[in-house]
Amino acid sequence: QVQPVESGGGLVQSGGSLRLSCTVSAFILDTFVVGWFRQAPGKEREGVSCISSGDGSTYYADSVKGRFTISRDNAKNTVYLQMNDLKPEDTALYYCATDSSFTIVRGTCAPLFEYWGQGTPVTVSE
Repeated sequence: QVQPVESGGGLVQSGGSLRLSCTVSAFILDTFVVGWFRQAPGKEREGVSCISSGDGSTYYADSVKGRFTISRDNAKNTVYLQMNDLKPEDTALYYCATDSSFTIVRGTCAPLFEYWGQGTPVTVSE
């Protein structure tokens, strides 16, 4: 299985929290970089955070730094995105994606990955 499978989106009030999950194969987690991206209506897809294989280096967009945390659980073949202090501007369709290489743009992985999940919606109300 190369295509990631996301879950965990939903509706939350401003200041609330959500945790997104991305399930991939063990091979992917051990070998590829896994990233979270989002796309709001009428806007381009943007990088949110990503985590590399091996040493697990993490990268964050400035807009989420200090509020979001990416992590992985190798035993569960899952990458998480813990989102705290959510704001209305975080509302978007969130995608998990993976690839064998990555480019850092504005602090996190550029949305140039090859393998994408279907997305999970996150809505933050005022």
